[in-house]
Amino acid sequence: MADAPIALAPIALIVAGPTCSGKSALALGLAERFRGTVINADSMQVYADLHVLTARPDAQDEARAPHRLYGVLDAAQPGSVAWWREVALQEMEAARAQGRLPILCGGTGMYLRALLDGLVEVPDPGDAARDWARALVEDKGSEAAHALLMRDDPETARTLKPGDGQRVARALEVLRGTDHGLLYWRSRPGLPSAPFRFVSVRLHPPREALRAAIAERFSRMMALGAMEEVKRLVARDLSPSLPAMRAHGVPELSAVLAGTLPEAEAIRRAVIATGQYTRRQATWFNHHALGAEQDCMISLQRYEEGTQFSEREFENIATFIQSAIDESSSPS
Repeated sequence: MADAPIALAPIALIVAGPTCSGKSALALGLAERFRGTVINADSMQVYADLHVLTARPDAQDEARAPHRLYGVLDAAQPGSVAWWREVALQEMEAARAQGRLPILCGGTGMYLRALLDGLVEVPDPGDAARDWARALVEDKGSEAAHALLMRDDPETARTLKPGDGQRVARALEVLRGTDHGLLYWRSRPGLPSAPFRFVSVRLHPPREALRAAIAERFSRMMALGAMEEVKRLVARDLSPSLPAMRAHGVPELSAVLAGTLPEAEAIRRAVIATGQYTRRQATWFNHHALGAEQDCMISLQRYEEGTQFSEREFENIATFIQSAIDESSSPS
């Protein structure tokens, strides 16, 4: 947690949970209630090319409250945890300077952990090493690349799945560009935790509710132009190992455009993959605290703005947050 005494550290709010749990709607409502700035903590919503498929806030949402770090990277740029931590801290301080409450909204646990627990800095391996590693994974396959990593950096290789091409490529590029493996760098002193008191609200709805919402949202995204969005991405001929090209729905709809998969089957697979991802997210959040125990609240429902049940829960959440704000501002 933050190095500053908890009573002195400024408050930042975290709204977290799995994909399709209603985080964005809740964060927006809280931003209006507490004069907040919503700061994206989702690793896919940072990409400008993925507006529809990542269900980014639309113009109406952004008119209701300031939103930051949405659509700020090109799909050709791999956003890293270190990059996000740096720009997120800048936006948090900017919000404070404007008298606003920083509200981090997203489901990328590693992003949030980089603020809560600090981060070990890994030197930039350089474009040459990065391009070499990606080309190796694309040409030889992730398992062959993993075998090479096992030979040259077995300690790191043993922590990775052979089929995880993105992480294998990352480990290889670091080894080639810095002459040291990822585990070496992670064992060194790093950046401290952010100087904030984090108050968190985690949405943890039933899986059945999430499954239905995921299917409904994907159908809506198709109607809003998801296929056209992927078509524009495919036309750029970007490396399939880039994070943006691995976003849920992109590989499946790319296969439709290539003529290798029927659209209905692509949608089915994308919905299943998203559901599997939400389970991994929920598991991660179950094992990682998002603040001190007294500053963490869990809501066991999917938030849907405008529904009676959600509005009652919203008031419970707002009361919890207001109590933390009052405690922080009261004289000791």
